[in-house]
Amino acid sequence: MTASMGLPDLGVITIDEVAFFIRQIARSAALPLLVDGDTGYGEALNVMHMVRTFEDAGAGAVHLEDQILPKKCGHLNGKSLVPTVDMAAKVAAARKAARDLVIVARTDAVGVDGFDAAVERARAYVEAGADAIFPEGLTSREMFEAFAAAMPGVPLLANMTEFGKTPW
Repeated sequence: MTASMGLPDLGVITIDEVAFFIRQIARSAALPLLVDGDTGYGEALNVMHMVRTFEDAGAGAVHLEDQILPKKCGHLNGKSLVPTVDMAAKVAAARKAARDLVIVARTDAVGVDGFDAAVERARAYVEAGADAIFPEGLTSREMFEAFAAAMPGVPLLANMTEFGKTPW
């Protein structure tokens, strides 16, 4: 979405601008739509507003990131993370606001604090109400298998891009 507006993916577009794109895509596709909610556009109340707006526009799922603004692309170094408790509060707010929307919590902790910290954060996010986890920055099949083993029964999302860290 940001690229079509000539902007970088740094969390600079608004909820309403994203909702405009969601409506366009939802009108023309019968598939569920997973939307990048960036860092939630603020704190808990902002997250609740985002969730309702995106769901009303036609989103089937949204993912929230645990980075501090200004955020960075998941495959770049130098990211900073919000405290786990703050991200868990955003996830809980998203869960409270959602009617049928799937909530995916993303953690960039692997590249910042390591694998074990990412698992710890993911568990807190699931406890707060996340339906799935997006563990950004896993770099091998073995890491994915270990993460899945640490999160039994929790769906995982992988970021597979040509020039990224994910190996496929």
